Parts: sequence; structure tokens; C-alpha cells
Amino acid sequence: MSIQLMIMAALFIAASNFCLRRSIDSGGTSKAYLMIQLSLTFVIAILLNPVRTGDYTWSTPMAYFAMIEGLMLGSLMLFLGKALELGPPGLTFAALNSATVMPSLVMVAVFGASFGYTYTLFNAIGSVLVIIGLFWAGWGAHIAQNKMRWIIFTFGSFTAHMLFLILVAWRALIINFPGANPPFIPFASIDANNQWFMPVVFCVAALMQIVIYFSTQSQLPSRCETLYGAIGSMAYAAGFFFLIWSSEVATSFEHALLFPIFSVTIIIICNLWGKYLYQEKINWAANGCCVLGILIGTVDWKVLL
Repeated sequence: MSIQLMIMAALFIAASNFCLRRSIDSGGTSKAYLMIQLSLTFVIAILLNPVRTGDYTWSTPMAYFAMIEGLMLGSLMLFLGKALELGPPGLTFAALNSATVMPSLVMVAVFGASFGYTYTLFNAIGSVLVIIGLFWAGWGAHIAQNKMRWIIFTFGSFTAHMLFLILVAWRALIINFPGANPPFIPFASIDANNQWFMPVVFCVAALMQIVIYFSTQSQLPSRCETLYGAIGSMAYAAGFFFLIWSSEVATSFEHALLFPIFSVTIIIICNLWGKYLYQEKINWAANGCCVLGILIGTVDWKVLL
């Protein structure tokens, strides 16, 4: 079930990426788009979590954890927006999504199989193929006008994305193993399930973008920035909801390639709208390399062989 949920998350996030691309194409800036998107996503997150479940219980430890997660998300979106303004979208998204193979490695190294995190040779081969495919898919794009600045912002988005996903997996760990008292976990299972987690994450990320926008811009967002930001907020909130849900119900077998599946699905969908709406040249062989990596990394070869 977690894989299907993660694919759903990827579809919605890809739609959000498309809205960001369209907003920039219309002459807007990433700062205005992200301020609107994250602010509205905060409101939607309240409706999806506390309001939907009727659980308004507050957890201060989880709020602090969510604030850190929100800082990572806000930084990720800031760096990604600037990288997209400066350089090739394909390679930017490829570099960003290559970070998805890191959470499993970190969780295996820190917590190990006793907490549901295993990593086999097939998982490693699959992850390497996914990374190769992601960069191969984006390498044919045009070179950024200011290459060094693009590299800095792209590396920043990669790092923030990696830390963001590690924190998502960290939270899911205590939900899946209540009462186990794993190391480095500063909250209990009842805190991890708190319904204010998503709203606090988006509140912090939105506040970051609001401060950045009004400290650097003197005019209000344009009509296109507002429209695409509003549509993108709905898609992003839905994608994040399914991403969190997927991490919470994943089995130990699904952990290793769960986020790579997420990234490859996003790349494929973005390639499709790039091809048919922007007439971009798509490297389908590179996409095939990603799919092959997923198959090698997720199939239970011990059962088949």
C-alpha cells in the first residue's frame, strides 16, 4: 500500500512543480509563488489533519520537531526556486531527487534491521541505477547562465531535501515501533501521531517565504503568480499528505526504495509535460535506467531465486 500512496504523492508533487514552472514562465518569481503556495498549503493542512480527524490535541515536543522540518522544507523550496530561475529544470530536478536514496542509508546506519531498516546488495544496485538515470535524464539540458550560482543553489536544495526526508523517516520510525525507545528519538509515539505536525511544518515554511518576499520585493504578487500559487498549494498539500501517510505504513521491505520510487515518478511525469507542452527532448533510455533500478531494488529476489 505504501508504494501506491507514494506514487500518488509523486503525481501531486509533479503537478505542483508544473505550476511553479508555469509561474516562472509567465514572468513571475519563485519567491512570490512559494509564498502563496506554502501559505495556502498551511491552511489546507489544517483542514486535512486536525479538522478532518477532529483531533486538536497539541504536542509541544512534536511542534519543535515540526518546526525543524519546516525550516528544511522552506530552505528546500527557496533553493529550488532560485536554481530553476538560473539553470536547466531537468538537471535541477534530477539533482534534487537524487537525495531520495540517502534516507534509507542513514536510517540503516543509525537504527539498523531491529527497527525495520534493512539494505541489501540489490537495494544498493537499484539505488545506484536510479541516481545514474536521474542525472542522465537531465544532463542534456542547456547549461545555466550563471553556472556557479546554479551549482550552489542546486546543492543547497539537495542537502535540504535529504535532511527533510530523513526527518520524515525518523518520525515514521517511532510510529511504527511504539514503546521501542530507539536512540536519538526525542518524542513518544503519541507525539509522533499528533495532527498538528503537517500544519506546523507548512506554517514555518510559509513564514520563511513571507519574510523573504516582503524583505526583497516592493510589489504585490501578480495575477499569474497568485493563480498558479493557489493551484500549486492544493497539489502540494495533497502530495505531502500522501507522502507522510506512505512513510507511516511502509514495511521494512519497502523502506529502501520508497523515496527513489517517489523521485523517479516525479521525473517521468515532469518529462511527459516537458515533452508535450514544452517540446523538450526526453532521454527515455535514462528513464528506463531509473525504472530498472527500482525493479532491481524492490523485487524480493530471495523469493524468486
